[in-house]
Amino acid sequence: MQAQEIEAMMTEMVSALLADTDLELVDVEYVREKDWYLRIFIDKPEGVEIDDCQMVSEKITELLDAKDPIPDKYYLEVSSPGIDRPLKKDSDFEAAYETKVDIEFNEPWEGLEELVGVLVSHDAESVEVRKIIKGREFKKPVKIARSQIALIRPHIDF
Repeated sequence: MQAQEIEAMMTEMVSALLADTDLELVDVEYVREKDWYLRIFIDKPEGVEIDDCQMVSEKITELLDAKDPIPDKYYLEVSSPGIDRPLKKDSDFEAAYETKVDIEFNEPWEGLEELVGVLVSHDAESVEVRKIIKGREFKKPVKIARSQIALIRPHIDF
């Protein structure tokens, strides 16, 4: 089974598991670093606590032990996605409208490897942002193809 298939299967499984709770499935990753890791990212309006992660981990472990659908040896991690979680779902993008975002490009875009901007809108093919360069926000939004974007996440001012 390929990593994408495992991620899709786990997304379905965990979404069903969380259906009657105040927890939301944010993302699932099945990645190989030195070893395989199955990472489940959860969130809720008031923030995730360690007890939430433990409860979800225990329930997922029960399901995985019963079905044993993953042939590889792996480590299960359940956690909050963190404040700077990447924007992936439509709801993530919509929640970030009119806020600053960091964009990292696959290849330089207009000579830039990364950009800070204010997210204006998005669709399946592109995002629109008002660029911020040297603290100056441009009024006219620019459209950037999502295929050019490696990562987009909330900007954090220190």
